[in-house]
Amino acid sequence: MTSTPTDPPPLNSSTGAGPAGGAELSPLEQEVLDEYARLVGNLNNMSSLLSTLADAPAAEILDALRGLERKTSTVFTLLKASVYSIILQQQLEGEEREGGGGGVGGGGGGFSGGL
Repeated sequence: MTSTPTDPPPLNSSTGAGPAGGAELSPLEQEVLDEYARLVGNLNNMSSLLSTLADAPAAEILDALRGLERKTSTVFTLLKASVYSIILQQQLEGEEREGGGGGVGGGGGGFSGGL
């Protein structure tokens, strides 16, 4: 952003409103030109940073993402197994309440046959 003070004079002279044009810029116009000069500096800075990032090797990033993907898939698999276990347990409890003993699927054997 050290180029900010030097950028506005070319903008002034290109508009024809500078000392060579015979008219002074209003404070608002000068402020707008200064903001545009800062914007150009920021965009140039961002462009150089993005080109540096694009040129850097991405192997490390890809390796880190692969590890993260493995961990995420493991957690997802464990979550699915837990949900399946809970649903199965609820179904079994529901069948026990409905069937009691000797109903469909109860068979009348096992625990209730000893009475």
